[in-house]
Amino acid sequence: MFIELEPVFNNIGEKKEFNYEFVLADSGIKEPAKVSGLVENRAGVVTLTADVRLDYVASCDRCLRDVPQSLNRQFTHVLTRSLQNEENDELILVEDMHFDLDELLREDILLSLPTKVLCKSNCKGLCPMCGADLNNGPCGCKKPVDPRLAVLQDLLS
Repeated sequence: MFIELEPVFNNIGEKKEFNYEFVLADSGIKEPAKVSGLVENRAGVVTLTADVRLDYVASCDRCLRDVPQSLNRQFTHVLTRSLQNEENDELILVEDMHFDLDELLREDILLSLPTKVLCKSNCKGLCPMCGADLNNGPCGCKKPVDPRLAVLQDLLS
């Protein structure tokens, strides 16, 4: 969603609200993110505040089961028309008074997602040999013997 920011930058006390949904393209998340927020000029400082709600399904990192997830976060950014210190990562540059919210919020959302998703804290995962789900019980396949210790296995026989 593109938002016109010229009235906000030019008038102290000006506010602009937004409310929409968008899909995070190329992220694997098919459900749309619900976004509502406000761009406000307070004392010449333009602040963007966005509340994001996203319900999605992720795969457990150990057993690959679908795990419903929910993200409810608020993101705040300070917008500016020019940068004096080019290495300042805290300010968002708005050059032509049109701002693409989707790009910024997509980055915020993807950085907020958990790096590890588990269906339960004690998930046993999949057997590395046969791929059976170990949460349902042992798989019964014989574990391979390390070739470096195969000679010792022969001594036990």
